[in-house]
Amino acid sequence: MNLKKAMLVVPLSVSVLLPTSLDVVNAEDSNMPTVETKAVELRSTLDNLLSEHAYLAIETMRKGAQEAPDFKQSASALEKNTEDLSAAIASVYGDEAGQKFKKMWSSHISFFVDYVKATGNQDEQAKQEALNHLKNYRQDFSKFLESATDGRLKAENLMEGLQTHVNQLIGAFDSYVNGNYQEAYMKEREAIHHMYMVSKGLSGAIVNQFPDKFNDTKAVTPAADLRSQLNYLLSEHTGLATMAMQNGLDGSKDFDASVKALSMNTQDLTKAISSLYGEEAGQKFNDIWSKHIQDFVKYVKGTAADDQAMKDEALQALEDYRMNFSKFLETATDGRLKADALSGSLQQHADYLINDFDQYAAEDYDKVYMTLRDSYAHMFKASKALSGAFVAQMPDKFMKMPSEMPDTGMGGTAHDQDIWIYASILALIGAAGIFLRNQSKQQ
Repeated sequence: MNLKKAMLVVPLSVSVLLPTSLDVVNAEDSNMPTVETKAVELRSTLDNLLSEHAYLAIETMRKGAQEAPDFKQSASALEKNTEDLSAAIASVYGDEAGQKFKKMWSSHISFFVDYVKATGNQDEQAKQEALNHLKNYRQDFSKFLESATDGRLKAENLMEGLQTHVNQLIGAFDSYVNGNYQEAYMKEREAIHHMYMVSKGLSGAIVNQFPDKFNDTKAVTPAADLRSQLNYLLSEHTGLATMAMQNGLDGSKDFDASVKALSMNTQDLTKAISSLYGEEAGQKFNDIWSKHIQDFVKYVKGTAADDQAMKDEALQALEDYRMNFSKFLETATDGRLKADALSGSLQQHADYLINDFDQYAAEDYDKVYMTLRDSYAHMFKASKALSGAFVAQMPDKFMKMPSEMPDTGMGGTAHDQDIWIYASILALIGAAGIFLRNQSKQQ
């Protein structure tokens, strides 16, 4: 079981990691809070790639344990994520550093694969060897980051964070193999969320190291925290929904657990809307949102039964949902979001999920993972638009600046909790794939 080498890679360009001034606000241009600065773009890019790594790594390990027919394509998607991450590092530190990063990062993925193989072979010694290799990787990679950031990130602290990452991925995999599926998905969610704390520390260190490259803007601000929280919640929704639909079609043993993880996301969103608009509005949201998830499940069942009528009913129900949910959001936001515009843009998120699922049902696995990566990245565009609109509406909520940057490179700060309610409310909107402005489905 070897990871398939990607044959064609479209890496991040320097302009992605260090966007031009046409798309950002310079520090000297405005004293108003904003989510669109070079520093925040860096953080969001790392949010995307690091969280996607955790998500794809866990899913690839799971596919390996299943000996699933799409394992190679899942592994290839993980390889392409590594290429993009390496290009991102190279755009800041140069090609040599990018290649060194790629070598170490790829090796740690191979150690996880070794652990999967050893588990399948019931080889405890090989499992321990894989864990020992991961321990050595932690040491080497921590020193690399400490050196690259001129000591702004400390190897000792980095090693602790990297161990958390290893424990979460191994823990999710072990739980799956042992049949404890709910715990497996709980650990998967924790692993994905942890990577946003990594990107927060890493982006803060890079921006501090090269202030001129980022127009003296900061990666860690209240507005940036809001956008990052949205990045997490929106992409998690997409990832969980995609795998739940696949599991439903396959009749997988972990289907109920994957649906429960998606349900927990719904519960979190319901609490968020209730905290702002009251229990009645929260319950209305829950009813509408839960119904639309059921519509996707109905589409899965129709596909499994080769029942076109059931699939058509599900698609019509999703059409009705778009209209109802759009009106609900227009009312909840006192007209700040218009139902007509929302109804059209809601379709984009549904299209990604349906298209990806149809490709999976047709066993076109190459397209499945291309669509999945596009779908995952698509939600980061949503969070940018939504967080930007919210910050513009209530700038006073995001004026306070942090007193210092995080010093671990692997952990967040208590400051995140100060804006959680605002992030959660926008996540409600963003999780449905709503955009405040039209965007193409692919770049």
